[in-house]
Amino acid sequence: MKRVITYGTFDLLHYGHINLLRRARALGDYLIVALSTDEFNRVQKNKVCYFSYEERRMLLESIRYVDLVIPEENWDQKRTDVHLYQVDTFVMGDDWTGKFDFLKEEGVEVVYLPRTPEISTTQIKNDLNNREM
Repeated sequence: MKRVITYGTFDLLHYGHINLLRRARALGDYLIVALSTDEFNRVQKNKVCYFSYEERRMLLESIRYVDLVIPEENWDQKRTDVHLYQVDTFVMGDDWTGKFDFLKEEGVEVVYLPRTPEISTTQIKNDLNNREM
């Protein structure tokens, strides 16, 4: 069984997220999503999510491409996770290109997938904030 892992916040889940998850799952037989916790987002990423960790986890678990959701609690757990979950392929969006190449030293294939260009959570938030009533 080929195991794939990806990481993210997945707040305001949209078709760009689904597209990433679908393409990540197509690279293997089992997809693990490491979902950023509320504390990790707040303290280390300086982000506040609309949906709580539990709500985001529930949404991800309902997607057919996702086999397992685990908490992402810090930047450094990736090296541990690939061994703990016997991961073959690490996947991230291409805005992270090169940042996780160190995982190749752990025997893991590292793949950076192109983002869906016309959609992002940041853009959704900006659009909603700028809407006239």
